Amino acid sequence: MNLRVIKKDIEYFIGEFIDDCTLFVCLNPSKDADQVASIISEAVDLYNDLRDKVNHPEGENLKLFYNGIRKEMFEKLDGLCEKLSAAISK
Repeated sequence: MNLRVIKKDIEYFIGEFIDDCTLFVCLNPSKDADQVASIISEAVDLYNDLRDKVNHPEGENLKLFYNGIRKEMFEKLDGLCEKLSAAISK
C-alpha cells in the first residue's frame, strides 16, 4: 500500500460524501439542513483524524496499519451514510 494512494483515497471518498451532503441540501432546502450540517462536520472530523493517523503511523507493520486505516474509513463512512439516509427520509 502506497502512502500517497491512501491519502488520495481518504480525500476522494470523504470529499465525495461531503459533496453528496451539500448537493442534498441545495436540492432540498425545505429539509433539515442543520442535521446534514452536523453530518458534514462529522465527516470533516473523520477526514482530519484519518489524515493525522496516516501521517503518524504506529507499529512496525505499515501494510497492516494502512489496511486498518482503510477499513476504518469505510466503516465510518458507512455509518455516516446511514445517518444521511435517516436525515433524508424524515
